[in-house]
Amino acid sequence: MAAVTTRIPAERLRRQLALVFDAWGMPDDQAAAVIDVMVETDLRGVDSHGVSMLPLYDKLRREGKVLAAPEVKVTREAPVTALVDAGHGLGHYAAVRGMSIAIEKAKASGMAAVGVFNSNHYGPAGYYALMAAQAGLIGMSFTNVWNSAVVPTRSRVPMFGTNPIAFAAPAGHNPPFCLDMATSTVAIGKLRVAYLNEKPVPAGWAMDEAGQPLTDATAALESRHLTPLGGLAEMSSHKGYGLGAMVEILCAMLTGAWYAPVKAKKAPDDPMFNIGHFFFAIDPKAFRDPGEFEADLDGMIDALRAAEPAEAGKPVLVHGDPELANHAERTANGIPMPPALLDEVRDVARLNNVAFVLDGQV
Repeated sequence: MAAVTTRIPAERLRRQLALVFDAWGMPDDQAAAVIDVMVETDLRGVDSHGVSMLPLYDKLRREGKVLAAPEVKVTREAPVTALVDAGHGLGHYAAVRGMSIAIEKAKASGMAAVGVFNSNHYGPAGYYALMAAQAGLIGMSFTNVWNSAVVPTRSRVPMFGTNPIAFAAPAGHNPPFCLDMATSTVAIGKLRVAYLNEKPVPAGWAMDEAGQPLTDATAALESRHLTPLGGLAEMSSHKGYGLGAMVEILCAMLTGAWYAPVKAKKAPDDPMFNIGHFFFAIDPKAFRDPGEFEADLDGMIDALRAAEPAEAGKPVLVHGDPELANHAERTANGIPMPPALLDEVRDVARLNNVAFVLDGQV
């Protein structure tokens, strides 16, 4: 039986996070960025990458693997490129800064690319791609991951992280198109959400060390053997495997961050993580007259939504539609949090000597 959830208003969740990060000693501007990413993530229904990550973040900080007040700085810069040192803090602030730089440069020059290194988990890739779309630009966001969990096609040994990809583009009368996906069949966080809600996981998401599928969420979390996008070799998992390798090249080889198959395995002597992110921003006006790109994207989105559905009552969706629906519903009714997650956040509050303010329904 699935766990009963409690609905928490977004502003109360913001307050809880602010109390914790203030206790950490995180600078106000950095805390504001992290809080906005985490709460917006939960509002959009990406429960695997929002407040559910707080217990892990707090654990990593206590272990000295994440700095609460990092020095984030630009170490290389040219007219259409930049490289940002995240200073071993949480990845959200450095990622916001990286995409902000890419947006500014793309507006001046038509396109830009920015890399980030010495970073950590940055939440959902889609948040940063949407930053560009909301500024009228095409945005792309990539990150590699601090642990190896994805098993390459024809292997039984994890070699890559879930290495997500996000792409967002501005439309006219429609909300932005936003694709946000792991290059594994699912992210580790999806297994954790299933575990917290006491639900099984579908066969094909994870495997044991012998390569056999797992459906028990606890066993899947312990195994940490995820399939590449596609699942099995017979279902073209080489495509997800290749996309994961592409992300590793952009985020690690190009920025100087760890690359999972080799460097991350040699890192235990270094208490700090060195995760890499990569951002692209493109101004459609570099290629089309103002408004033409957005009008054409509207036409595509409208045509897709009007396509005849295979099953009555289940219309064709466009990437970003489910998250927008979640955002509206959760803004009105609160963010659902299962008892196990509330208990974990309560423990984080206790460990940091701050009030726990998430008691009670909306």
